[in-house]
Amino acid sequence: MTTRSPLAPAAFPALPDIAGVTRRVARARYKEWDRCDLTYVELAPDTAVAGVFTRNICCSSEVELGREQVKHGAARALIVNAGNSNAFTGYRGREAVEQIRTQVAEHLGCKDDEVFVSSTGVIGVPLPKDKARAGIAAALTADPCSWEAAAETIGTTDTFAKGAAASAVVGGRTVHVAGIVKGSGMIAPDMATMLGYIFTDAAVAPALLQEMLSEATGGTFNCITVDSDTSTSDTVLLFATGQAGNTRLESWDDAGADALHAAIRQVALDLAQQVVRDGEGASKFIEVQVTGATGDESAKRVALSIANSPLVKTAVAGEDANWGRVVMAVGKAGEPADRDRLAIRFGDHWVAKDGLPVEGYDEAPVAAHLKGQAVRIGADLGLGEGRATVWTCDLTHGYISINADYRS
Repeated sequence: MTTRSPLAPAAFPALPDIAGVTRRVARARYKEWDRCDLTYVELAPDTAVAGVFTRNICCSSEVELGREQVKHGAARALIVNAGNSNAFTGYRGREAVEQIRTQVAEHLGCKDDEVFVSSTGVIGVPLPKDKARAGIAAALTADPCSWEAAAETIGTTDTFAKGAAASAVVGGRTVHVAGIVKGSGMIAPDMATMLGYIFTDAAVAPALLQEMLSEATGGTFNCITVDSDTSTSDTVLLFATGQAGNTRLESWDDAGADALHAAIRQVALDLAQQVVRDGEGASKFIEVQVTGATGDESAKRVALSIANSPLVKTAVAGEDANWGRVVMAVGKAGEPADRDRLAIRFGDHWVAKDGLPVEGYDEAPVAAHLKGQAVRIGADLGLGEGRATVWTCDLTHGYISINADYRS
């Protein structure tokens, strides 16, 4: 990993072991690097699975197959390849995924479609079958590893390993939720984002698990952006091993269903925000809140317009209180807005209201707010009750440097 992001947490969090989940890593050597780049997670029999996947039309075979696999609701293993996304690789890419699934399924004695595969890295290069075969063979017999080792192994341009955990009481039993994620650039989710994996020992019916993940994704992974680019490989999978001993949750009406969902959402939000904090070249974490829109979806589109604006992001990087750029981003969003009702703030300081700078505007406290690592931008449209919050980061020269050299 490269120089650690200044926005990174102080340390990798303590994550609980999840009964029915065993992690192993190995070196497939997909790139010329001195690190593990293949992660193997073995799951207990009868593990339920849910997933959300990219809507990018040029998606990988891993995504295409994963979409079909989650319909069956069962999983026994997860393989994550780092350094090669295996996207836009035609039949050779699909054959590589099928080979991986078969190799692991034969080892576990399960069906091929119970083995989930994700790949991340350079687009347009078929995943080398020989390296994948050798890497998996090594992973299958490797010693179990920590959550942190697994999180490090799935990364590409990430500067720190990302993990999060929560717990809930379900049917009188304490159940645990733990997750890891990778992502730093090509982040503008349109379903989920990056590669994220969440595990729980709760017993949950696959259909309800899917509803929980889909709902949690909307306000977390789908509310972050680094550079407005939606990856060809974006995947988030949620696995429930059923080892906690609770009576299986079948519907939202079951005791503990809401508590489990809240824990899953908490983990998803923590992971999503960590991705933003590791945005390529990022020096500031930005929260954009839009209120007063005609509806929540409209507010979200306006918020993303602000968050994705290179001019807004570079102004924050330069600690420039240029609120005119926020006005511009609101106006270009294509959503209902009224110039003469619009209000803009940085932090808790309103800089413009009713289409005009506030009377007696003092830029000093705004400038002081922008010097911090956490920046809040607000826009009130004055039209209705719609509201949304999204998270992004600033845009620095570091982003250019990282992506100009990405394939080397």
